[in-house]
Amino acid sequence: MSRSVILIPARMSASRLPGKPLADIAGEPMIVHVMRRAMESGIGEPVVATDSEAIAAAVTQAGGRAVMTRADHPSGSDRIHEALGAMDPHGHVERVINVQGDLPTIDPKVIRAAADLLDDPAVDIGTLTAVITRLDEINNPNVVKVVGTPVADRRLRALYFTRTTAPSGEGPLYHHIGLYAYRRAALDRFVALPPGTLEQRERLEQLRALEDGMRIDVAVVDAVPLGVDTPADLERARSLLSQR
Repeated sequence: MSRSVILIPARMSASRLPGKPLADIAGEPMIVHVMRRAMESGIGEPVVATDSEAIAAAVTQAGGRAVMTRADHPSGSDRIHEALGAMDPHGHVERVINVQGDLPTIDPKVIRAAADLLDDPAVDIGTLTAVITRLDEINNPNVVKVVGTPVADRRLRALYFTRTTAPSGEGPLYHHIGLYAYRRAALDRFVALPPGTLEQRERLEQLRALEDGMRIDVAVVDAVPLGVDTPADLERARSLLSQR
């Protein structure tokens, strides 16, 4: 078994676009497009973690692998942790990349950028960001900002994540992209922790890791990948992927 695996959490009960993992895009379910982008990254086997038999069947029909999980997980992190334990109970996998199941157009190089952060043994978790270029995102609480200190070219060490506009003063603002690469030990530690004070206040689970002293590094990529949350997003994804 490879030391790395890509786990893709997927569920049918998304509030704004129910059933979206199976939404048709260019003749295939969205979850299959995500799985294929993950496979093209070359990091490791992509596995879909789901509580839906229909999603699992669509993945299997497309030649992929799915692992069934409980339906009551509070987050994707908990879902992939259960899936990892089921598929690799003996602990051979050392790195886990969590790719959201609603990113059908994601560039495989972006997935690799997060995984490569774990080449530094001091890093517990890797994630992604892009410089904010749209004025409407600056004060939008739905756009999570990364506050970090530069440690290398196109790389930050995360100090905080927030829904407010931060930091103040001159300089770039960074839009957090919710794709994570975990060391297995870090994922085990993370899901065992109780929700943190700041996590609950900001409603951002990554703050739990920072509050517990874990190191999160952030790769700066060129753009935020399209996340499909609304019917308009879905139509945009269809347009983009029909051109491939």
